[in-house]
Amino acid sequence: MALLTCKDVSFSYEGVPVLTDVTFSVESGDYLCIVGENGSGKSTLVKGLLHLKAPSGGTITTGEGLKHNEIGYLPQQTAAQKDFPASVYEVVLSGRQNRIHFPPFYTKEDKKDAIEKMELLDLLPLKKRCYRDLSGGQQQRVLLARALCATRKLLLLDEPVTGLDPVMTHEMYQLISRINREQKVTILMVSHDLKNVLPYATHILHLDQKQLFFGTAGEYRSSKVGKEFLGGVSHV
Repeated sequence: MALLTCKDVSFSYEGVPVLTDVTFSVESGDYLCIVGENGSGKSTLVKGLLHLKAPSGGTITTGEGLKHNEIGYLPQQTAAQKDFPASVYEVVLSGRQNRIHFPPFYTKEDKKDAIEKMELLDLLPLKKRCYRDLSGGQQQRVLLARALCATRKLLLLDEPVTGLDPVMTHEMYQLISRINREQKVTILMVSHDLKNVLPYATHILHLDQKQLFFGTAGEYRSSKVGKEFLGGVSHV
């Protein structure tokens, strides 16, 4: 069974359809890029995958023992989040809050995991720094470490390079790719930056209030919708 499967999924707001007929599956180890213009339904699908919005039709199922609260999620940052007054360690550790504990305190395992994820993303030197004092790129790495603390299998990333300069953008893509390859974490990434993320992706899901395409990155490059969206750039 696939790690995540959407079958004939649709979403509505107050009875008005906003996304229809979405069918795709994600296998363990995949790197799926979800693309489309503003208003195409990407954010709605993300809410559905996180069980924050119920589909008006179809089914979303998980396999390999994955529970919906075990999806690591990196949302788009808001101004309020950037000003969060906590240490780097506290922010990363908070990713473990989806684990059910009794009593409800962080365990030794939680703290060990937070340190391991910080080490993986080269954040240990920043452990005691205040999150809001970090650069944008450093903040995104902290939030990525936090998301990793919430999952062993699946990361859902919503526009993870928004606001980053080209150098930090490249570093973030390299980091996410390494997590996919070396940590065997499956990636679902919502992105406007398709030309730069396409070399890393194994699969593409293209939305425009319905599903326009789902398949491998290679198939997407040669498809009609892919060529139109990429602006005819064949060497991407």
